[in-house]
Amino acid sequence: MRDLDDLFAALGRSAFRRRFRLDARDRAYLATKGLPTVQAHAADFIAQRLAPAEPRNDGKQTPFRGHPVFVAQHATATCCRGCLAKWHGIAKGHALTDAEQAHAVAAIARWLGEQREQQV
Repeated sequence: MRDLDDLFAALGRSAFRRRFRLDARDRAYLATKGLPTVQAHAADFIAQRLAPAEPRNDGKQTPFRGHPVFVAQHATATCCRGCLAKWHGIAKGHALTDAEQAHAVAAIARWLGEQREQQV
């Protein structure tokens, strides 16, 4: 698995990944629910949608809107198994280990925390 500091430096060089930002509704949701609750949602989404060895609709399972975690998944390349392989060094074809799931959730939580700090 890739070090998160190295990952975030690389994500910062990607025009596609840099374009993601929380909209007002997602910012309000994050502020109301709090980062620990939204992080728990991220853990659930990762376990259900990304952790299986052969995720259903892989590559299309993560919406672009509807929850702050979905936006964060695209921003952090934790949206599908292909992105996990390319950006995080987590190979396809096996169920994600607890450590791999925790890594994905940590990336999402870090990005959400950064977005929260950018609120004015």
